[in-house]
Amino acid sequence: MTSQETDVKQATAPSKTWRSWRENLILVAIALFLALFIRTFIAEPRYIPSDSMLPTLHTGDRLVVEKVSYHFHPPITGDIIVFQPPAELQRRGYPKDQAFIKRVIGIPGEIISVVRGKVYINGQALSENYIAEPANQPFSPVQVPADKFFVMGDNRNDSNDSRYWGFLPQQNIIGRATFRFWPLDRIGFI
Repeated sequence: MTSQETDVKQATAPSKTWRSWRENLILVAIALFLALFIRTFIAEPRYIPSDSMLPTLHTGDRLVVEKVSYHFHPPITGDIIVFQPPAELQRRGYPKDQAFIKRVIGIPGEIISVVRGKVYINGQALSENYIAEPANQPFSPVQVPADKFFVMGDNRNDSNDSRYWGFLPQQNIIGRATFRFWPLDRIGFI
């Protein structure tokens, strides 16, 4: 091998190394961008911090919250949603970025009440096979305003919900809980 060939080989070696590093950096940047994009606009994982949704969700459950569907239609009664605390909860000391999870009970225009442990929507008893136990205190009828929702935890007697802090503004909704991925023995759609 001549000295000229050796010089060419040495000159191309750093070039190949740099190309390999550059390709890897581009792949990492694309992966980070996709991860941030998906988490911000499509879906994100969430952790259940309390017993307010028992028996449906347990403390420590890990969920996927999808963020796309509510751009096409509003939440409906029965949806389990994740949301940022409304102004009243923030005034009570909850940070704006702390997420809550509850079930949608009333949508705009509906009249919600609790009588003898049963939830009523527009005077009709709501069939609720998902609650831990009936609510132990009455709640006088209220009409859900436009662009707001009435939400309650499934563990009615241990839930900080709309009965105590009012209606949930639609703009506070992060997304809908769709899938439990942990623990493995309860994995599945919600």
